[in-house]
Amino acid sequence: MAEAIAKETGARVSLKSSRILLGEIRGKKTDKAKRLLNDLIGEKRSLDGKYYTKTAEKVLDILESAEANAKNKTMNVERLFIKNAVANKPEKRMLPKSRVFMRGRAAKGAHIEIVLEER
Repeated sequence: MAEAIAKETGARVSLKSSRILLGEIRGKKTDKAKRLLNDLIGEKRSLDGKYYTKTAEKVLDILESAEANAKNKTMNVERLFIKNAVANKPEKRMLPKSRVFMRGRAAKGAHIEIVLEER
């Protein structure tokens, strides 16, 4: 089976919310996943009362990139499914020091990878 992969390393989104979103879209057709993400961005649909707009925008960008990669490999875009969607913990990145606490804090981040498969 042919596969198309898109990934972003060190995306500035929450690891927890990206794992929730990727768990929702894993195994679905790409058009259904895009519809879900667009509904979350437009706040028409929620997951457990939350919209996850920033994370949904980032995941939608990566999903569209994976679709473009599949199109470049001459795969049929109508028959694409999300085979694997994973968010992993990135390297630690610190935000700058503040005047009040005199120490930085760890910034949010996630490595996001989406694999599409033609069925």
